[in-house]
Amino acid sequence: MREDLLKPIVVVGSINIDLVVRTPQIPKRGETTTGHTFQTFFGGKGANQAVGIAKLGYAVSMIGKVGSDSFGDQLLTELMREGVNVEAVTRAPGPSGIAVITTEDSAENTIIVVPGANGKIRPSDIESNVGVLRSAAMVLTQLEIPMDTVCALAQICQRRDVPLVLDPAPAAELSAELLQCLSWLTPNETELLQLTQTNREVKDEGEALELAESLMSRGAKNILLKLGGKGSYLATADGVRKWNCAMPVIAKDTTAAGDAYNAAFAVALCEGRSAEDAAQFASAAAAISVMREGAQPSLPNRQEVDNFLVKERC
Repeated sequence: MREDLLKPIVVVGSINIDLVVRTPQIPKRGETTTGHTFQTFFGGKGANQAVGIAKLGYAVSMIGKVGSDSFGDQLLTELMREGVNVEAVTRAPGPSGIAVITTEDSAENTIIVVPGANGKIRPSDIESNVGVLRSAAMVLTQLEIPMDTVCALAQICQRRDVPLVLDPAPAAELSAELLQCLSWLTPNETELLQLTQTNREVKDEGEALELAESLMSRGAKNILLKLGGKGSYLATADGVRKWNCAMPVIAKDTTAAGDAYNAAFAVALCEGRSAEDAAQFASAAAAISVMREGAQPSLPNRQEVDNFLVKERC
C-alpha cells in the first residue's frame, strides 16, 4: 500500500445544527405556508463531508469550531460517534452554527446559514494546525468559514504540496490567486454561474466545457462541475474532458447531496482511482443521499455505494 493511503483526509469547515422544515412548496416573499414536519439534524458542509468520508471507511480528521452552547456538545459527540477525529475542533464563546432549511415536496430546498462559531475560524487556527495539514492525503474545505481563512489554508496547502479541494458553497467570487492554489474546484450549477458571471443554464457538454475552461483560464487546475440531475462534468489539467451521466433515482431531499459527492470523490482519489472512476463513485454516493431525508443521516456507507454501482452504473 502506498504511504499516502495511510494518511487521513482532513476537512476544514463548518459544523452546524440543521433546522429542517418540509413543506408542499417553498414560500414566496411575504407568503406564509404550512409545513408537514420539523426535524433537527447534524449538518454543516464541513461536518457533512467529514462524516461522509468516515462512513465510507476512510480515516478523517476535522479542523473547525463549535459554540459554547448545548448544540456544541451535541455536535462534538455526534462527530466522534461517526468516527471523525475531532482533536483539532475547538470551542468558541457563543452559539454554534445553525442552518435553517426549507425542503419542498419536489425535493428542492432553500438554506439560510447563521455562521456562529464557524465565523470565528481564523487564519491563526489554520497556522496552529499545520502539523495536521502536513500529514493529510488531501484537504477539503468550503465557504461556510471566513474567506481569509480559506485563503490562508490554500497558501499553506500549496507550500506543503498537499492537495486541496474547494467546494465553493455558498457561492462567492474567488480570486485568481486562490484558484491557482487549488487542486480541485467543485462548484454546483448555481456556484458555477456566479463564478463565471453568466446566467445561462448548462444544457449540454459544450456549454459545460466552455464554462469549465473559463475557470481554468483564471488558474483553476482541475474542475468537477456538479450539475444535479443532469450529471457532472470533468475537466482536468492533463486533458480529460468528460460528461458523466446522473444516476437514475427519484429524489426525496437534495440536502447534502453535494457533500456526499465531495466526500466520495476525495476518498476515491485518495485510494488511487482515476478522476473518471472517482466521479462515478461520487455520483453513486450522491444519488443514494438524495433518496433520504436530512444531511448526515442521508450519507451512505461503502457497501451501499458499491452495491448501488453494480446495479446502476452509467
